[in-house]
Amino acid sequence: MNAGKSTTLLQSSFNYRERGMHTLLLTAAVDDRVSQGKVASRIGLEQAADIYTNDTNLFEHVESRHTEKAINCVLVDEAQFLNKDQVWQLTQVCDALNIPVLCYGIRVDFQGELFPGSQWLLAWADVLTELKTICHCGSKAGMVVRVTESGEVVTAGTQVEIGGNDRYVPLCRRHFKDAFETKTIFAEK
Repeated sequence: MNAGKSTTLLQSSFNYRERGMHTLLLTAAVDDRVSQGKVASRIGLEQAADIYTNDTNLFEHVESRHTEKAINCVLVDEAQFLNKDQVWQLTQVCDALNIPVLCYGIRVDFQGELFPGSQWLLAWADVLTELKTICHCGSKAGMVVRVTESGEVVTAGTQVEIGGNDRYVPLCRRHFKDAFETKTIFAEK
């Protein structure tokens, strides 16, 4: 979270389009923070995207769109919301259609558990690149905690609850563990 995933995705799409190529952007229907059908970054960049749900067959979707207009790259935002079948379908886009697929998402939820999409991307992706953000202490933040409006750390609940900086805070592993134990982000030990 806050590592610039959507910004990097949009920059990648721009680079393809600048060279006269066509990209297909996909984003999860469940993420309606800005509006459905858009990939938007915190710095104000945005581009229209096709939405996917748990029922979307992504291979069929990409193949259909590719038939309409040749696609040079598929870019997937919020890839943690993919399911196992969809990750497999995206490998088929690479292998059968010979179209590169770039997926952007977070690895773990607010309890430190892998998201299904992230689990299968970690297993089947050809290349993994970590975009980094920092914890309040300056260390790499690879974890995220969910907080209430009053700033209390949430340690139980459903895996998916859409929110931004108002609901989630990126932390390093040490501060993530401290936050889970003390139920506060900035506890003094």
